[in-house]
Amino acid sequence: MKYKATFEAVRRAGRSLTMVTDVQINQILNAVADEAVKQQEYILAENAKDLARMEPSNPKYDRLKLTAERIEGIAADMRNVAQLPSPLNRVLSETIRPNGMRLTKISVPFGVIGIIYEARPNVSFDVFSLCLKSGNACLLKGGSDAEASNRAIVGIIKEVVKANGLNPDIVELLPPDREATHEMLHAVGYVDLIIPRGSSGLINYVRQNATIPVIETGAGICHAYFDEDGDVEIGAAIINNAKTRRVSVCNALDCLVINEKRLSDLPRICQELSKSKVTIYADPQAYEVLKDVYPLDLLETATTESFGTEFLDYKMAVKTVATLEEALNHIEQYSSKHSECIITANKDKASLFTKVVDAACVYHNVSTAFTDGAQFGLGAEIGISTQKLHARGPMGLEELTSYKWIVEGSGQTRP
Repeated sequence: MKYKATFEAVRRAGRSLTMVTDVQINQILNAVADEAVKQQEYILAENAKDLARMEPSNPKYDRLKLTAERIEGIAADMRNVAQLPSPLNRVLSETIRPNGMRLTKISVPFGVIGIIYEARPNVSFDVFSLCLKSGNACLLKGGSDAEASNRAIVGIIKEVVKANGLNPDIVELLPPDREATHEMLHAVGYVDLIIPRGSSGLINYVRQNATIPVIETGAGICHAYFDEDGDVEIGAAIINNAKTRRVSVCNALDCLVINEKRLSDLPRICQELSKSKVTIYADPQAYEVLKDVYPLDLLETATTESFGTEFLDYKMAVKTVATLEEALNHIEQYSSKHSECIITANKDKASLFTKVVDAACVYHNVSTAFTDGAQFGLGAEIGISTQKLHARGPMGLEELTSYKWIVEGSGQTRP
């Protein structure tokens, strides 16, 4: 194993975190935030090297790009994490058995968390802050697209950690090659949990090849259903925000499902989308309504592939349905179980939708753009889990802990 020494060093460093106080952790997080802002010119210069190798038209370009404003935002997120209560050593339950044994269930770190991610250099900061606050060491495996950015960021983090008296091996960046990925996926005994962040291809590869536990942060194929009782102005605002706020993120809208009784409102609902040059893939009914009012160079006929696609671009499908039941069936067929929305003034329909739809986050009259750890009050997030085991939805500090039982007694033995 080529990276065995690295894995061992991170494991040892992770064990040392059990003796670090929350006060020390918060000091380091604030210091890293300050240093990130202080060295933003260096970070942006390294990020520019990565950007120079990618075409601006690539949907990943926006994810890869760092700006002074984004670095300020990243620093603010780290400071927010520092202000959150520690998720460690919380008493989750406590009981005394008839024989006098006291059982206490407390929250503890996983140990070493491995993160495999693509062109998202902000993840390096986010993962470090959440892992440190939750008492975990982190092993980072970024993609080649962001190699220079990630090395600059992790280098800054290590310097701050060392200056504050902690072992800098609590965070380590592996080379962006396939061999490093393969070894991490099989680092049994060194890595406790792997969280992949990126395309569905990356996530599927990790799930199919890892021999250690994986939490899937799956693709975001997101729908919004505009019901016959929906408010057109609310719907237009939600759909425009969910689609165009940031098209390259997993909570961006991919498909508008509209009740056929409201097709006459479709031009108003899509009006703002044309200003952002969103290409619409419309089914036959929707196409007939839009063809004379929506720019023809941005309007195409939907195909089978238009539905169930995570566009990560200024593109959106439109599906017409006759009933709420038909909308629910369409969403069930094509959803990635990430974020789904209903726009309606009918509380009974909203209640049915939120009960039936199987997704990590289900919205009523709210943009799916809010599926985000910071927006949920988690400080930051390590990913959006689309699975049901252990964690679901935005994963913050609590989701980066496990638990153990402390059993205390006075000499009890089992008959």
